[in-house]
Amino acid sequence: MAKIAVEQSLTDVQQELEARGYDVVQLSTEQDAKNCDCCVITGQDQNIMGIQNSVISGSVINADGMTAEEVCQQVQSKLEQ
Repeated sequence: MAKIAVEQSLTDVQQELEARGYDVVQLSTEQDAKNCDCCVITGQDQNIMGIQNSVISGSVINADGMTAEEVCQQVQSKLEQ
């Protein structure tokens, strides 16, 4: 199953992804994202400095304004592409 990194404050998203069988790790540093297929972020600190260094080859999903169910649907959609 795919490995998904999730920011710490998104506990409901983490629980929903785990319930669906995904391997979920907490995203707290760039190192956490390196071996993941997808990352889920809150969007609160997204690109504050205008720097866009990508450390992940997979998708990054901004969970701002979405329910845990909607985020899981986005993850599944991105992984199927």
